[in-house]
This record gives sequence, C-alpha cells and structure tokens, in this order.
Amino acid sequence: MIELLPLMLERVGILIIVAFLLSRMKSFREIIHNEHGIRAKIVMISIFGVFGIISNYTGVMIGHGTITSQEWLADMDSESAIANTRIMGVTMGGLLGGPIVGVGVGLIAGLHRLTLGGFTGLACAFSTILAGIVTGSLSKRFKIQDGSSLWKAVVMGVLMECVQMGIILLLAKPYEEALHLVELIAFPMIVINGFGTLLFLLIIQEILQEQERTRALQTHKALYIANQTLPFFRQGLNVDSCKKAAEIILKWTHADAISITDQTQVLAHVGDASDHHVPMGKMSTELTKTVVDEGRIIIAKSPEEIKCFDSNCPLKAAIVLPLKVHEKTVGTLKLYFTDVSKLDLVEQELAGGLGQLFSGQLEMAELEMQRRLLKDAEIKALQAQVHPHFLFNAINTISSLIRTDADKARSLLIKLSTFFRSNLQGSRQMLIPLEKELEHVDAYLTIEQARFPNRYKVEFDIDESLEKMLIPPFTLQPLVENAIRYAFPRAQNGTVKVRCYREGEKIVLLTEDDGKGITQELLSSLGNQTVDSVDGTGTALWNIKKRIEEIYGQTASFQINSWPNKGTKVFITLPENQQKWGEVVAKGIYR
Repeated sequence: MIELLPLMLERVGILIIVAFLLSRMKSFREIIHNEHGIRAKIVMISIFGVFGIISNYTGVMIGHGTITSQEWLADMDSESAIANTRIMGVTMGGLLGGPIVGVGVGLIAGLHRLTLGGFTGLACAFSTILAGIVTGSLSKRFKIQDGSSLWKAVVMGVLMECVQMGIILLLAKPYEEALHLVELIAFPMIVINGFGTLLFLLIIQEILQEQERTRALQTHKALYIANQTLPFFRQGLNVDSCKKAAEIILKWTHADAISITDQTQVLAHVGDASDHHVPMGKMSTELTKTVVDEGRIIIAKSPEEIKCFDSNCPLKAAIVLPLKVHEKTVGTLKLYFTDVSKLDLVEQELAGGLGQLFSGQLEMAELEMQRRLLKDAEIKALQAQVHPHFLFNAINTISSLIRTDADKARSLLIKLSTFFRSNLQGSRQMLIPLEKELEHVDAYLTIEQARFPNRYKVEFDIDESLEKMLIPPFTLQPLVENAIRYAFPRAQNGTVKVRCYREGEKIVLLTEDDGKGITQELLSSLGNQTVDSVDGTGTALWNIKKRIEEIYGQTASFQINSWPNKGTKVFITLPENQQKWGEVVAKGIYR
C-alpha cells in the first residue's frame, strides 16, 4: 500500500504539469472563462477526456498482489487491475463544464478503460461514467469558480474515488481478488486523487483570479483614460477635442492607431496609416459605415474585413465601437492594430468599456449644452426686457423738449438709441467690456435726469485700468436703476455711487446709495429668488446673481448689505485671473 503512494504521486504530477502548461495557453484560459458555449464544451470534453486516457495509459498495473510500474500501459491480462488518476480528470471536467461535459468526459475515459481489460474493467468503466454524471449534475451547486467551494470540490473528488472502490467490490469478480485489490489501492488512490484534485483546482482558481485582477487593472485603466479625456469629450465631437482625446487613448492602449469619427467623416486619426486616414476627410473604411448604420461593436481580424480603400494600409485588425447619445449613434471610436494577435480579449474588453464611458461623457456634454442653452435663453429673455413705461416716458420727455430745447432733445434721442443698442448687444453676448456697461448706465441716467432734474446725483469712481475688463452685461445698469426707483421717496434727494476697483486678485463692482434701505425680511430673499413686493419683484437682482454663478461658479460672489434709512450696498466680486477666458469668449466681438 505505502509503496504505491509515490508511484501514484508521480502519475498525478504528470497531469498537473499538463494542466499547468494548458493554463498558460490563452485558448484554454478563454475556455475556462466562457465554458457555456457549445464549442467550449466540446473542447473541454476533449481536453478532460484526454486526461482520462492519459491516466489509463500511465496507471500502475497490479496483478496477483504485485505492483508493476511501467512507462506506458498498453495491455494487461484478465486477472490484473490498474491504480490511476482517471477519476480526478472526470471530476474536474464535470464540475467545471456541467452535465454535458461530465457525461462526455466520463464516457471517453470509462469506455477507454474498458478496452484495456482486466477483471475490474467493467466496474471502473461504470464508476467513471457515474462520476461524470454525478459531478456534472452538481456543478451548479458547487460553483468551483467561487473560491469558497474549493474544499467542497476536493471532498467530491474523494467521494467519487470511494464510490469507485465500492463499485469494484460489487461488480468485480472474483470477490476475494476485488477485496484484496481495494485493500491495496483504496488509501493511496483516495489520498492522491484528492491531493491532485486540490492542485488542479488551485490552478483553475489562479486562472480565474488572474482574470479578476486583469479586469480590475483594465477597469482602472479605462477610468483613468476616461478621466484624462473627459475635458475634451465634454466639448462634443470636433476636430480639436477628438485629436487630443485620440492621442491620450493611443498612449494608454496597445493599439497602433486611433480614429474618432462623427456620422460622416473622420475627425481625428493618430498613429499608423495617418497618410490616408486623414481628419476631415471621408471615412476610409466600409467597416466604420456599418457600425454607424447598425450601432453595434464590430471586430475585424483581417484587412478584408476592415475594407480600407488603400490596398497598402498597414492596419490588419480593428475594433470599432459606436459612440451613442440617447441611444443614437453620433460617431465611432476605432482601435486599429498592425498585428492581429494584439487584438486579444483584454483589449476588446478595455475598448468596450471605453466606448461606454465615452458615450456617457458625450451624453453629459449634450445635456450640459442643453442646460446652458436653456439657461442662456432664459437669461437673454430677461435681458431683452425693457420696461414699457420707461420707453413711453422717455419718448414723452423728448417730445416735450423738441419745441423748447431741440439740442437737448436730439442728445436724449442719441442716448435713447445708445440705451437700446446696449440692450440688444447685451442680449446677444455673455460678456462685454466694462466701458460698454458704463455707457449703458450713462444713457439710462441721462434720460432719467432729464425727467427728474436735481432729484439725485450719481458719482463714478472707476479704475481706468479696468475699463477693458469683461463683465456680464446688465450688471451695473439694473443696480443703478433699482437704486433710483426704489431707494429714494419722491420728497427725498439722494446719491448713488458706482465704484470699480481691484482688491487683491479680485475685481469689485460696488453700487451704493444713501436711501431708505431694505428690510431684513426682504433682504434674505433678494438675489436668491423673485419676490412679491410693492417695490418690485427682485427679478433683476436674481438675474444678475444667476448669471454670475453660471459664468464664474464659486470664484465670484454677489452680496447685498443694507441698513434701514442708511442705504444699500451691492457688491459683485469677480476673479481677475479668469479674464483670459473671458477674452476668448468675446473674441471677434470687441477688438
């Protein structure tokens, strides 16, 4: 019994070496990961069936109580038996592949054992087929892909070996020989097959865990790439943003070239074949057109499948992914390879993940654009409003001056024209120079002072170096208008001051008056929402604050301070370091 242990261990070692070599093969690893397909099951039946045949041929022959070790067992007499590791391969095949694989492997290994003969041939064949049926049926319950079921699978292998010993005692004749054989081989075969099953399972677990590690790394890489490309894809699909995104993708993948297209043309191509895959040109491959039309991922593993119009194109394989926004294909992302072997499962999974992430980024970009357009339309509608009574009063004032002071009437008409022009310009632009906003304020004040001479005065204190600074339109004029309309009772004269100055790295726009002030109850609402008040709705203040938040975010502020019967101050603080960005926005409008 003891002398059989090292011989059996040697046989197990042969199978473990074969299993380890198989585990290094990409095709075998893919089969382990995707064992549900018919092709995968056929391959698994073949592999584990061969394991069973090898176990039969390399078994240790036992006859008449003697142990005979030989390199290859080709035949045996009718009074002999075999101690081998056949059950181990059948158990693993059944647990990994399920009922179909278990039965298939059991039949191959069992029938082959039957052809070798011996007085235990029928018993061993039957027990082998039974092991395949049992382990295949229990594969879903054991789920050996889950590490927690490892020892359960080992126990199952040991039990199948014990069952084989029992079947030998039941079917093998003469019984005395069968009993003597079981006493000799039971312990070594049970122990060694259990040990071999454990080693085999550890190899399988390593394959599965390596896949998880690879997926984790690929996920990390995909998220990193997505984070790097986010600023560009959020700009939508255009030549500049796509080129920068493509360069990043090329750097962090194993692809030899990256292309990004919209629905009709190439927006960016970096890497190999840049001589004929030209940005802003028509699509170079029929493959891309198919992806745009069908909206599905297509993998090409030959130049014939890519269908590039240039017969000398070095690109031999590709994966083309649709970029979708709200389920509509708006473009494609293409990863090209000069060697088909580079397009492995890992690259395919990475590309698939990137396609989904980029589609999400484009969808977010569109939603952001729609939100901005809606907000812009909302703001422009407010900006374009002109109080009807102001227009009528201005016309009446000018009409009354035509006969008494024609020059002043003409001057007021010019100011009214300036006022309306400022309204129109402001409704079209996000930012304007400070001097333009001051012209708007001056036009408004000139008209109002013609109607109510000597009722109030306005003082300006402007840092001349800030006159070209870009600010949101309708920023100062509504504040001055509010002060004139609401700060002073009709019997009271007042002063409105407008100041623009630097404070560290900030620009401060300050409007203050010495009027009646604002109640604390109303003050808490102004700028945050519109209000229902006899003195106004607060729409202008809310409008200003919303536009500042939309343009500058947390880097700017809008603050109202007021004291009863002492006046009100409105502070607008803007970041000076964003003026460069503002110049880009206003480029081509004010030079």
